[in-house]
Amino acid sequence: MTSGSPGPSRLTETVDALRTALAGSTDLLAATLGGTLDEAEAAEAAADGVPRAYLDFCRVVDGVSCGPSVQLFGLEEAEEHQFYCEPVVDSPLPLSPEKLYCVGMIQEAPVFLDRAGGGVLGAPEAGPDWVDAERLEQLAPGIEAFFLDRLADPAEYRRLALVDDELVEYDDWLKLLRRAGLSG
Repeated sequence: MTSGSPGPSRLTETVDALRTALAGSTDLLAATLGGTLDEAEAAEAAADGVPRAYLDFCRVVDGVSCGPSVQLFGLEEAEEHQFYCEPVVDSPLPLSPEKLYCVGMIQEAPVFLDRAGGGVLGAPEAGPDWVDAERLEQLAPGIEAFFLDRLADPAEYRRLALVDDELVEYDDWLKLLRRAGLSG
């Protein structure tokens, strides 16, 4: 038999480490972590059709800005960006608000949560020309995995954010990851 609570999740531990490091890092201007979504807000958003997996993520951290080119929206900001899910004339992408929920941006390209499968999808390499991409690639099997395995992993973040070797020491998110003990 196991005891009652399984303890903090890897997501909670990671976000707590980042918040602690950020609190002592007044020099990091470009890296921010949102607060947490409360149960009442989550219930209201779920009733409005916001995917449960996204709401569960927002209960731990309601938005993450890794700098100017990579961010996961907080709920309020996500609601303002759902126009990205609308079909675009002559785009080969299967855009649909019934199938996708926009949860962030990478290199001026939206990041979507697949409502059916829960995967995180996008075409970040296409940047602002994302509507011309042939398809959306799966960036992670879920939003929690996307944050932990792509954004909280320095090598993956560098690839997504296009941080070249000369800029590594200046990137605030990479500094925050190091200070939080997440540099690998």
